[in-house]
Amino acid sequence: MRAVGAAARRLRRSGLGPYLLGLWLRRRFTRAGIVTIDGGWPLPRIENRGGRIEIENAALYAGVRLECGPGALIFIGNGTYLNRGVEVVAAESVRIGRDCKIARDVIVMDTDQHEVPGRGLVVRPVTIEDGVWIGARAIVLKGVTIGAGSVVGAGAIVTKSVPPGSVVVGPAARVIR
Repeated sequence: MRAVGAAARRLRRSGLGPYLLGLWLRRRFTRAGIVTIDGGWPLPRIENRGGRIEIENAALYAGVRLECGPGALIFIGNGTYLNRGVEVVAAESVRIGRDCKIARDVIVMDTDQHEVPGRGLVVRPVTIEDGVWIGARAIVLKGVTIGAGSVVGAGAIVTKSVPPGSVVVGPAARVIR
C-alpha cells in the first residue's frame, strides 16, 4: 500500500506528460511499475540484448542509458530516480535498491566490457542497497556492494564495497566516516 501512495504522489508531482512517456518506454522493460520520464530530451535509451530489465515505481531523466546483456538483470527499486546522463551497464547483474538518488552522469557497470589479456572478460555483480545517494559523475565498478544509507561523493570511483551508512569521497572512494 505504501508503494501505491508513493507512486500516486510521484504521478501528481510529475504530471501527465512524464507518465505517458513512461508508459511508452515501459514496453522495453521486462516488468515495470509506474515509470516517469522527466527532464525533456533526449529520452532514456534502453538497450536490452536479451536480458531482463525490471523497474518498480521510479523516475528516469533525460539521457539515461540502460544496457542489459544476454541473460543479465537490471533491477531498479521503488522510489529511486536516475538523473540526467546516468548509465547502467549489466553483463550479469546490477541491482539498485529502493529510494536511491543517483545524480547526473553517474556510471554503474558490472564489467570492464573488454577482455583482460590472460584473464578473459571479468564480470561481477553490482548491488546498490536501499537509500543510497550517489553524487554527480561518480563511477561504480564491478563487484561492488554499496550498503544501505550510504553516500558516495561526486566524482568518486568506487572499486571496493562500501559498508552500510558510510560516506565515501575522492577518486579512491575512501571511507571518511
